[in-house]
Amino acid sequence: MNRLIILLKATRELGIRQVGLNALYKLGLWTGHYRRLTSPEKLRAALPGSVTELRPLLPLPAREEVMAVMGEDGWRRLQAEAEEICAGRVRLFGAEAVELVLALPGETGHWTEYERGKRKLPQECHPDIKFTWEPARFGWAFSLGRAYHLGGEERYAEAFWRYFETFDRGNPPGMGAQWMSAQEVALRLMAYTWAGQVFAGAISSTPERKRRLAEAVAEHARRIPPTLVYARSQHNNHLLTEAAGLLTAGLALPDLKESTRWVELGWKWLNKGLQTQIDGYGEYSQHSSNYHRLMLQVSLWAHALRRQADLRWQFKTLEALKRAVHWMLALMDAETGRAPNLGANDGAYIFPLSTCPFEDQRPVLHAAARAFLEYDLPHGTWDEMALWLGAGKTGRGNISMTRYLGDQVYGKNSWAYLRTTQYSSHPSHADQLHLDLWWRGLNITPDTGSYLYNGEKPWDNALCSAFVHNTVTVDGRDQMTRAGKFLYLDWVNAYRKSLPVEGEAELQRVRGLYRGRGYRHTRIISVREGDKWRVEDEILPLGIWRRKPLQARLHWLLPDWEWKLEEGNGLLQLRVKSPHGWVSVEIQAEAGGRSQNMEVSLCRAGELLAGAVDPEPTRGWVSPTYGVKTPALSLVIETNYRGEIRFTTSFTFPQEEN
Repeated sequence: MNRLIILLKATRELGIRQVGLNALYKLGLWTGHYRRLTSPEKLRAALPGSVTELRPLLPLPAREEVMAVMGEDGWRRLQAEAEEICAGRVRLFGAEAVELVLALPGETGHWTEYERGKRKLPQECHPDIKFTWEPARFGWAFSLGRAYHLGGEERYAEAFWRYFETFDRGNPPGMGAQWMSAQEVALRLMAYTWAGQVFAGAISSTPERKRRLAEAVAEHARRIPPTLVYARSQHNNHLLTEAAGLLTAGLALPDLKESTRWVELGWKWLNKGLQTQIDGYGEYSQHSSNYHRLMLQVSLWAHALRRQADLRWQFKTLEALKRAVHWMLALMDAETGRAPNLGANDGAYIFPLSTCPFEDQRPVLHAAARAFLEYDLPHGTWDEMALWLGAGKTGRGNISMTRYLGDQVYGKNSWAYLRTTQYSSHPSHADQLHLDLWWRGLNITPDTGSYLYNGEKPWDNALCSAFVHNTVTVDGRDQMTRAGKFLYLDWVNAYRKSLPVEGEAELQRVRGLYRGRGYRHTRIISVREGDKWRVEDEILPLGIWRRKPLQARLHWLLPDWEWKLEEGNGLLQLRVKSPHGWVSVEIQAEAGGRSQNMEVSLCRAGELLAGAVDPEPTRGWVSPTYGVKTPALSLVIETNYRGEIRFTTSFTFPQEEN
């Protein structure tokens, strides 16, 4: 019965069409439909005799231009990474280097056998399939290609061809786990076409290798259309990447009979996907800063390719992209280029065309500002991506990023993002009224990120609940109903409003609120001169819930710094030592106009530091990128009362020395 209720809710909230497309995909799996359409024989259809290599798609930037942007330090970092790749090691998700594995041991079967669970990955593989898929996206080929283009070292080209042949032999068309996801296929296809162009003039790029690469691109493209129905049902980046893959293959292999259809399909679904997946405020449908960046990268890639076929974006698409760039620019920390780790973060960075760190948003956002807003932002090493993707300088001058127009709240050296959204697509994280506070480039109250989607319990996408975000939960319940690893139902919409400031010293005041089951949560944040922040949380019981006591739980996640905790006279003070001095966090709980007793627990990496309540193992962690978790301080304050409950939190930062 519970499963039926969840199915009915999903049908209502996701839409009958979306659920129906997903059911159609699963039916095709069980009837063998996709096995027939994506058999090795179907995917291996021969190329015309005149097709010997891929058609170049992008104008490659001049070496001098890239070197001027990259600088000597950037060039040394790129060389070091290229040498690391030549030695067989890659940095997955921007993390530490691991062995590059492209062919799995043992016998392999058709990809549908893995999708249906009839065949498992070898035991040597990581239990999370993303670690098997990521190296096969060939994202590391962009580092090899950039190093070859700038330095001309033949060993970089030879390394690419050697790894390509290893993958090609170990993963025949349609066979094995690397062919399960059409999105993975599309991402690999795009990397192939880029590498084929960059390495075209290398000694190791023999006619036989070039022809085999062109054949592989065709085989990859043929894998995408049969399961495009699944990508459409997901209403997310799957559709965008697969459409971009089809567009790429159609333009790179114009003499194939399928190429016209691929271009038409790709361009059609790119435009439809972007128009429907970017909301009226510019937020992407997956409610994630990292997936937002992925969407912009796909759009930049397609924007660069469209000149080959004289394609023009639809007006609604361009307007959506403009909103999306503005939304993300307002979310970026101007000092570091980082952004709140909002929503799901699977570590995707599909076109790593920059020496900037994984978490730096500037390479993508500055290129997108040029391409879609037609203005320049402050220049730096991050400009390299714009050069590779044809987003040259507009000549319209630089626009300051210190106070970018948006909904954020700003102090002198600090700013904050208050999470309030109205869902038009299903959320994968429960994070309404989460507060992300930044000061002098430091993320003081960070979002947890994701860590793993498919790990062993409790690490099966456990960092998505409201309990680990910087917000209040009531009666031990999540904000919404979790109905799967990536799905929440019974959506809770939050709303925000700017309020008049109180007193001359107050700079800004904002209110956010949502109505949960039996209560209303209102959060008011304000900032005063001297970077003094105040967060007021009110939990108001509604209806019959007024007759029963409520348990309110306030959670703050803080960096893993030296700490001191003091409690007395109804006030809790936690001091943490930042690189710029001690930061003070003071918390008070009130109910019925009087101070309330607080049950306090402080933990780090799942271990209790202070208090009496044993923490969950998922408390006290931050995941900066996929598969990586680092310790953090998790502070929880709980109180019970029959009626309205208030928490007041004050953040005080040390003042700069004159």
